[in-house]
Amino acid sequence: MELKFDEKGLIPAIVQDHYTKQVLTLAYMNKESLAITIDEQRTCFWSRSRQELWRKGDTSGAVQHVVSITADCDGDALVVEVVKDGPACHTGEESCFFNQLYLSDELKAFSYEGLYDLIAGRKSNPKEGSYTTYLFEKGMDKILKKVGEECTEVIIGGSKNDREETIYEIADLTYHVMVLMVQMSITVEDITRELEKRHVVDHKVKQERMQ
Repeated sequence: MELKFDEKGLIPAIVQDHYTKQVLTLAYMNKESLAITIDEQRTCFWSRSRQELWRKGDTSGAVQHVVSITADCDGDALVVEVVKDGPACHTGEESCFFNQLYLSDELKAFSYEGLYDLIAGRKSNPKEGSYTTYLFEKGMDKILKKVGEECTEVIIGGSKNDREETIYEIADLTYHVMVLMVQMSITVEDITRELEKRHVVDHKVKQERMQ
């Protein structure tokens, strides 16, 4: 499709992490920087403050490798999915969007990332009477014991072909696995990256590795 650049020859580009879908930054491209981005398969922007081309990572080393570029319905904005070598923000933050203005705790809990953050919060800021805090206080042995128990419950529910019970037990298992992840500093992104790697492995190879 034909892209619509503004009167200064620029188009906004929303940069998004390919694995986590986190919005990393909002930058601008002109026709030349977009062509360079596609040709080199790494992000290149037009710096409005310096009035020059800016290849992300030239000075910081935090290169962004381009996976895909998608235009919106009007052709006047882009979404660039990338795999990054380091933080997107010059401050050292993973994303430039870290100044939180509003957060709904209720809705935040209904995502894996949100649940992970809530669990992590119970470890960094213990809350009296919290079951999650209790697990962290008891330590790894207790956490592993609960993961094992929930695995068994999932198996029991599945063996009875009881859909509702199995859903309930998988939810319990998911929660306890996330407690284990937080305890071991394993992030949702770490798991996503591992699944991404497995997706491109030949099916037969995966079977042989599992035997």
